[in-house]
Formats: sequence, C-alpha cells, structure tokens
Amino acid sequence: MPPKWRTEPRFPDGPAPDPAGSHHERRIRSFQPRRSRVTTGQGEALKRLWGTWGLDINGHEVIDLDALFGGLPVVLEIGFGMGEATAQMAAEDPGTGILAADVHTPGQGNLLALAERGGMTNIRVANGDAIILLREMLPPDSLAGMRVYFPDPWPKARHHKRRLIQPDFLTLAATRLAPGAVLHCATDWEPYAEQMLEVLTAHPDFENTQPDGGFSPRPAFRPLTRFEGQGLDKGHLVHDLLFRRTEN
Repeated sequence: MPPKWRTEPRFPDGPAPDPAGSHHERRIRSFQPRRSRVTTGQGEALKRLWGTWGLDINGHEVIDLDALFGGLPVVLEIGFGMGEATAQMAAEDPGTGILAADVHTPGQGNLLALAERGGMTNIRVANGDAIILLREMLPPDSLAGMRVYFPDPWPKARHHKRRLIQPDFLTLAATRLAPGAVLHCATDWEPYAEQMLEVLTAHPDFENTQPDGGFSPRPAFRPLTRFEGQGLDKGHLVHDLLFRRTEN
C-alpha cells in the first residue's frame, strides 16, 4: 500500500504527490524525495498559481514550449531548492524562459510566490522527475540550455551510481538540447566535480567551453545559492562546468 502522502494530494489543485505514477522504474532519478513543512504563504501560492504556472511531470504528453513560454528560448533547471537563485536569474533575464523542475513542495510554493511578487512571467514550475520530463515530455533540440546546480553528491562510493551526471543522462540531455546550447553544472563536492569533468569531457555530444579543458569561473548570471553558501561556510570549493552541445 503506498504511503498516504503519495496518494492524497495536500493541495487538490496543486502539484500531484506522484505525477508519473506507473512510469516509475528502477533507475537513476533526478531527485532524492524530501518531506518538510509547507508554510502558509507557500501553500497559498500553490493554490493560487499552480494552475497557471505549474505542471506535473506525468510522462503522458509532449509539452509545447513555445505555447508555454510565448516563444521565449527555454532553459531547463533541474533542482532549484527554495527557488531564490532561480527567481533572481529570471528577473535579470526576462527574455529567457526557465522551466524549473523539482519535487520539493515548499520550494515549489516559494518559487511561485517569488515569481508573483517580482512580476516574473518567464518561470514555470515542473513537479516530478526531470528524467521523465526529458525523455517523454520535451521535443528534440527544444532547450536553449540546462542547469544542474548542486545536485546530491551521493558521497559514499556504493552510492556513486545514483549521481545524476552520468553518461546515460548526458546522452538523453543531448537529445533535448539544441546544438550550441550549454549544460551548466555546479557543485561544492570536489570528487563529484572531478567525475562531472571526466564524464562530460569524454562524452561525444559535449565540448568544454574552457579552452584549457578545465573548470569554468562562476559566470556572473549564476547567483550564489543557498547550498553554495552552506558549502563555502564549510570550506568547500565550488566548481562550475559549462559544456556546449556539439553540432553533430
């Protein structure tokens, strides 16, 4: 019997507790489920705005990004935490649509509230597994970019297979990125950064934007995130990787 929280939505007109349903399978997922309290403000934002700016990743239809974003080029952000950095990037670049995918309900509500407060109409919040979103709901060559900031590093060796940035994920991502589009990753976990650099460098569908083949300086458009601040407080080094989808 599934847990009650997966079968009874906390917000009937908001994000579904298990949007993909039967599409679940044993494989690497783009997230680690988390449960935490939704504040009154976040809940009100979900009730009020989900029908306009939210969508469930159910795996049942292909999204018309032009219709969803009014023709703007679209960047997919996988995992946005509480959404502060996403909202800031959207505010500073209103000519780009941001499709922000996560499963964290408080973060979804918070990002919707930030978008409404700032008048940012170029954000859409996707609820569920970004792998299903990429594989089944986005057309080929449809994304102008992809951002994966501070994904779970799965530090224990036996869990490394759960890391998101792996060859199979990159192959899938490459089919949805337009040629020339940039995949931007950032992590404060140095062993994961080294693995990211290794698998991205080896992948035939991507090329490093850095002429020396190493890590990139943090670009001005990426704000300091909450996770980054926590990492810096612990003395962690933050590494950015910007790899371009090749033309082949």
